[in-house]
Amino acid sequence: MNRAKEIQNFFYSQYFADGLRITFGALTPALIFSWFGNLQVGITISLGAMVVGLSDTPGPLNHRRNGMLLCTAAVLISALVTNLVNDIPALLTVTIVGISFLFSMFAVYGARASSVGTLAILVMILNIDGADNTFWDVTTHIAYILLGCVWYMLLSLSLHQVRPYRQAQQELAESIQNVADYIRIKANFYDAKSDIERNYRELIEQQIIVSQHQDNVRDQLFRSKKTIRDTTKIGRLLILIFTDIIDLFEQSMATHYDYDAIREQFRQTGVLQHFNLTIRRIGNELEHFSYQINANRRPKALYNFKNDLDRIWAAIEKVDKDYQINTLPLKKILINIRNLIQRINNIYGYFDKDPKNSFRREDTDLSQFIEHKDIDFKQFRENLTLKSTLFRHAARMGIVMGIGYILSLAINVGNHSYWILLTIMVILKPGFSLTKQRNFQRLIGTVIGGIAGALILMLVKDQTSLFVLLLLFMVATYSLIRVNYIVSVMFMTPYILIMFSFLDMNTLTILRERIIDTLIGSGLAFLSSYVILPNWESTQVQATMRKLLVANYRYIAQALKIIAGQPLSITDYKLSRKEVYVTTANMASAFQRMITEPKSKQRDAKEINKFVVFNHILSSYSVTLLNNVTDADNASLTGEHVRVIRKTLFLLAQTIKLFESEEGEEEFTEVEVDTPPDLDTNNIDSEESRLITEQINFINRIVIDLNKTCDQLIKQQAVE
Repeated sequence: MNRAKEIQNFFYSQYFADGLRITFGALTPALIFSWFGNLQVGITISLGAMVVGLSDTPGPLNHRRNGMLLCTAAVLISALVTNLVNDIPALLTVTIVGISFLFSMFAVYGARASSVGTLAILVMILNIDGADNTFWDVTTHIAYILLGCVWYMLLSLSLHQVRPYRQAQQELAESIQNVADYIRIKANFYDAKSDIERNYRELIEQQIIVSQHQDNVRDQLFRSKKTIRDTTKIGRLLILIFTDIIDLFEQSMATHYDYDAIREQFRQTGVLQHFNLTIRRIGNELEHFSYQINANRRPKALYNFKNDLDRIWAAIEKVDKDYQINTLPLKKILINIRNLIQRINNIYGYFDKDPKNSFRREDTDLSQFIEHKDIDFKQFRENLTLKSTLFRHAARMGIVMGIGYILSLAINVGNHSYWILLTIMVILKPGFSLTKQRNFQRLIGTVIGGIAGALILMLVKDQTSLFVLLLLFMVATYSLIRVNYIVSVMFMTPYILIMFSFLDMNTLTILRERIIDTLIGSGLAFLSSYVILPNWESTQVQATMRKLLVANYRYIAQALKIIAGQPLSITDYKLSRKEVYVTTANMASAFQRMITEPKSKQRDAKEINKFVVFNHILSSYSVTLLNNVTDADNASLTGEHVRVIRKTLFLLAQTIKLFESEEGEEEFTEVEVDTPPDLDTNNIDSEESRLITEQINFINRIVIDLNKTCDQLIKQQAVE
């Protein structure tokens, strides 16, 4: 996608829409009350609108509504309690510790609840040392915050009624874009000059992103009963496109072979260049499609792939004729590419006028593909233990916030020392690596944004121009806060400085205060993540490894059932496939966090890296195997195939048993399948049967390597 198109795509995206909505919701009360000469009231109302707006993350309407209601209740309680104890420093310190701990524990209930908890802490910080002393003043202040919360909720819910599917459409477009990027990375395997190990790392990193966004789309589409039951074109169309994109992503994983062997065998023939070009163009086609979906346009294809397929086929025939090499792997890859192209054509077909191409009946239970999470106090209570990562984080947050407040009293930097607490709140994360990353982003963003803001205020004196810049910086801040935090902070700092300039404050003094307070807060946050109940990834990684092994076991077991002639449930198959994608992404993400921690805390990083790569290869080959087994003629499936898969599953089960299961985790059970007697007389000499045998044997070798790696890892950790 060229630069101009990327910029256009951002303006069509959910992030820019969110930025506009939050900016409008937060700024309108301040402007209206400023017009009537009461700016302070307008700012208080705008605070309520802003915090509820920041909690209004994409998702099903009922989740968004419930999240905003919970946020309203949380911020009102936080503001009330803080204002009541403001005059008693000792009691205020205890309150800061208690509120910070309590609302940090909201993370137990998921990302939306975690966001609500963070915003409740934010309101507490902004109400410290407030001027409202009498009970009437406090009550009035709380009422203004409530008014802002209600105003934003009405705004957001009204906009949803106007365009109910727009958020899901934008999230779907981004999900397709991520799959396009994944496929283009896969194309690099067919470039003889690319580094295979580096490509694997990029592929695994991209798979994390794909998995996250696919979960977001599932949340928005499959949780909404209105969308699932909708008989109008748009609601069903979004679900059809997404389910096909999931299948297409699986098919892209199925274009996975032993790339070292393929390069060695076909490098000199020139055939791999044709595969590289065509797969890259498939990625470009998906990116083009995602742009059109995001722009709400009727999609039109970018390429005609018939010439590409003909060119690959001609190149394969030339290899057959000139080099006398077995080209069956190339033919299988070509079949997968053809299937990818056919799926893309099918998706475009949904937009044809012909009704038969527009819809098909779903044969899966969509509600099973989302995680059902009930909010109950039992879950909260079970996490009140030092074994819980979230409890350790909440306790750390409470302690450091208390220390930060005491330090702000001891060090008289200025009148905005709450920025120390604000910095701690934003930077401190459950894991060391995330805290370290956010620390760097906050510091760099604040310094660069502060310099830019100071220059703007020195050079621009016209109030109208400054207000326009304020608007632009607000929109940019709220648009980028979920996309690129460091750039968001770069815009946030000048936006704050310009806002203070309208309040007739010395902005250079404020800039100095902000930078010093940010340095103090970031230092406290970073140090605390190292010494106060630290949470190291290496101590938790085994649970993630076990879940990934179990997911791969259950997925490979589907192939065993198919070969043995057992009926395959589409829903069970797709659920097991989804579990592989999610656990693979979780494992890769955990490993990435681990290798950014201090070297002294990285236990067995080399072995865990092997585990991640072996599992990615295992997952990809499993997808390839299932596709081939599903499409194969029954005469190509043999009793030997069943025997080898059983052997593989047995070894995988032994590997799983090396790891202890977590308390409350679903018990692992091995698959039992009888071998039909007629499989033993099948033809084992067909080309297709030999390919399936080769793939099953390769999977078996990967599982052997996995078992050795895990066994060595467990023994090393037992010694340590």
